[in-house]
Amino acid sequence: MASVQVARVAAVPPPQAQVQSQSQPQSQNQDVGEQKKNRIQVSNTKKPLFFYVNLAKRYIEQHNEVELSALGMAITTVVTIAEILKNNGLAIEKKVSTSTVGMRDENKGHPVQKAKIEIVLGKSEKFDEIMSAAAAAQAAQEPAAEGKK
Repeated sequence: MASVQVARVAAVPPPQAQVQSQSQPQSQNQDVGEQKKNRIQVSNTKKPLFFYVNLAKRYIEQHNEVELSALGMAITTVVTIAEILKNNGLAIEKKVSTSTVGMRDENKGHPVQKAKIEIVLGKSEKFDEIMSAAAAAQAAQEPAAEGKK
């Protein structure tokens, strides 16, 4: 299973007034590694929307939750992914956090602030039922499609 990564630009030290800071004690390093396994960093230029929707479904199936993360213009894509999963009854919203991140502009090299969002979605009670029904419907359509060839 390959994980999706957003292209990173050189980070600058965070400014004094940040919307939210997330610091974790050193003793939680094992938890940090665990969080990375179910995190999807979304880009609105690299992959199509439903690539991320299907990847999020697999992560929810494997880890019972998924963390969707995006910067700047990709925030709308993350919100759309979360809403698709919620509206289809596959996920429930556990946590939404927003912040700003200090970065260095790729072209001009000066510091800029980027908006960041993280949405944690959990497995809904009907997730397994919905996924098995979708798999059965797809399996029923495949033989029909082969018969038409």
